[in-house]
Amino acid sequence: MADFYYEFQKKMIYNNPEKQKIARDILERYTGAPLEGFNKHIILTNFNKYLRVFSERCGEKIHTGSVMSVVHGHNLKVSMIDLKIGAPTAALIIETLSVIEPEAVLFLGMCGGLHHSLKLGDFILPVAAIRDEGVSRHFIPPQVPSLPTFKIQKFVSQILVEDGLDYRTGVVHTTDVRFWEFDESFKRTLYEERAIAIDMECAALFSVGFVSKVPIGALLLVSDLPLKKDGIKTKESSKSVFQQYTEKHIQLGIKAMVEIQDRGEHIRHYRW
Repeated sequence: MADFYYEFQKKMIYNNPEKQKIARDILERYTGAPLEGFNKHIILTNFNKYLRVFSERCGEKIHTGSVMSVVHGHNLKVSMIDLKIGAPTAALIIETLSVIEPEAVLFLGMCGGLHHSLKLGDFILPVAAIRDEGVSRHFIPPQVPSLPTFKIQKFVSQILVEDGLDYRTGVVHTTDVRFWEFDESFKRTLYEERAIAIDMECAALFSVGFVSKVPIGALLLVSDLPLKKDGIKTKESSKSVFQQYTEKHIQLGIKAMVEIQDRGEHIRHYRW
């Protein structure tokens, strides 16, 4: 039992100095920015458009590495990282970010709305994610649910209410499959699960955040309605979503991260 516990502890990045050293190198190399520039409150996004808006708002330049890009909004004490797309990069950025011990991380992602009542531009606060991706099983057993950090979700919900905005909660299905809309068996499974939305990152972010002691939440924007007629995202519909909803989505993310600092919210993760 003692040997097993030792092996388990060594897997945890916060107990493995050699792994931490490599993670520091990866974070700097992949983002093109030195570690000392990273703020303790971090926003994650999939979109360069979000990064450009954040850069203009902060008056700070975009750093680009071999894979990702980052802007350090030092006036806000918030950094924004464009992690690109998919569960593997989501897991990688969370595990590497653990070396700077962030106080709060918020994912501003987009999702496909599955419930018939959803509309484009609706906000979703996930309460859990279905782990139908291939990376989280390398960090934690498959029977463990993928959950965001409750305190972050609670805080973001307060921000939405204070701004007079409605939002939905529910379980998000995270998948690696991009053209699932053409798989009838897959769609039947979604109906049976009662998932409110579908995305490609949340389960990895939540699971790896839990394992790596990184407090992580998510505020998702419904960008398409793939189960409805003509609801699959296109180039034109995507452009419209960015034009109409990007500013508000980013504004909410910034407000949440700044006010978590101002209100002195402490978000604790247990050490296993």
